[in-house]
Amino acid sequence: MSLSLTLQGAEVLRPEGWSDAPLGISGGVIVEADGRAVDLSGYRVLPGIVDLHGDGFERHVAPRRGALRETRGGLIATEAELAANGITTAWLAQFWSWEGGLRGPEFAEAIFTAWGEMRGSVATDLRVQLRLETHMVDDFHRVAETVARHGIGYLVFNDHLQHGRLAEGRRPKQMTGQALKSGRSPEAHFEYMLALHGRGPEVPEACAALAARLAERGVALGSHDDSTAEGRGGWRGIGARIAEFPETLEAAEAARAGGDGIVMGAPNVVRGASHKGNVRALELIEAGLCDALASDYHYPAPLSAVRRIAELGVLDLAEAWRHVSEGPARVMGLTDRGRIEEGRRADLVILDGEGRVAATLAGGRVTYMSGAVAERFIR
Repeated sequence: MSLSLTLQGAEVLRPEGWSDAPLGISGGVIVEADGRAVDLSGYRVLPGIVDLHGDGFERHVAPRRGALRETRGGLIATEAELAANGITTAWLAQFWSWEGGLRGPEFAEAIFTAWGEMRGSVATDLRVQLRLETHMVDDFHRVAETVARHGIGYLVFNDHLQHGRLAEGRRPKQMTGQALKSGRSPEAHFEYMLALHGRGPEVPEACAALAARLAERGVALGSHDDSTAEGRGGWRGIGARIAEFPETLEAAEAARAGGDGIVMGAPNVVRGASHKGNVRALELIEAGLCDALASDYHYPAPLSAVRRIAELGVLDLAEAWRHVSEGPARVMGLTDRGRIEEGRRADLVILDGEGRVAATLAGGRVTYMSGAVAERFIR
């Protein structure tokens, strides 16, 4: 049940900046203040975090790899973690990959089924992003059918094959571990990767055809780890207008010049650098080349990244927060969230004086609330 309340005394981040004016919520949306008053003096209220890419759910759905898998229960646990970190809209980034295991097509189907069964029972807006390995061209028809059957609204093209080593006939790094996860022998896995590498000439046309088919269904499309301007332009040419985690300044600049959305990983900001040696997210933020920060592999990261940006003086808190709320909502064309203004969803994060999440509301429904602030609501 959504609440009908007036939040008073808090600093509220509105489009024009910080305001201490009362904030009304009713029927799941932001309204003129007229409900039961809740004194939130000493707290801050900000728009809920919109997370465009997170695979931290893997640790919940497979807590002991090879021994225990718990898809539905794991997704319920994921929703609780999202809420505790102020995330009100989240895309679960699920691979469709030759890597097998948690990243294989069969596990993806299991996740999509579990997601469809549980998403309506939680208040957090849980969505799915399908991460498709580009060289699995024989799977593209099945992928299109899967997207349609489960109502998946976001697909990102990605290529993790180590083409340099494969072109030389050498085994890729970490191949034995990948083979074990996929259920293949190292020899069979190597042959499979060589075969996928050999499909390279077919990939551009196959991706373009799949993109056209998905675009007809209104599926948002992106590419992952762009490294060149030419590569980003190629993806834009087939309708993939979201550049996810560009690896270089050149690729990010090309995305901005083409009007594409740019998503970076929040852990990159927290660490101060990419763990793979790619362009620093802070560098792109300073240059105005980042629209959204995503959790990537760690759900606390968006909030931590915002704090880090403000601490370093790169942006003030209000501007930094737009990279986890208004910016990602705009990238995905979600006009009903990302800002605190009348008529939009009551997706809210309440921070205490230490900047920690005290409560989270998604669509006006409480998804997380700690003891101290709960007393304010109960009074």
